[in-house]
Amino acid sequence: MQHEDPVVQETLERIHSQVTNNPVVIYMKGSPQMPSCGFSSRAAQALADTGEKFAFVNVLADATIFEHLPKYQDWPTFPQLYIGGELQGGCDITIELAESGELKKMMADANAKHEAAAEA
Repeated sequence: MQHEDPVVQETLERIHSQVTNNPVVIYMKGSPQMPSCGFSSRAAQALADTGEKFAFVNVLADATIFEHLPKYQDWPTFPQLYIGGELQGGCDITIELAESGELKKMMADANAKHEAAAEA
């Protein structure tokens, strides 16, 4: 994950830290309470509907993350959902996971694993 530009390198390291330190994190336009696009709104609502904890990063409030997040996992659009450090995908995939019941299970497993590691 080395990059010649120090700003890009620092941003990618910050993203990596957010992804690995939060069991569930969504990079979205706006916040779950005040989404700034329909895709972010639907994805955040699917996460909220599980009742599980999740973090979010408002990419509109951080220009460097907005610019460089697509380079992190080669995913060009927002929102981006990470569970257990792994990119799951965007809005459509999040909705599909929610409809199948898989989203709640994945989030619960990631949150439980994170809490167990924190207690160890």
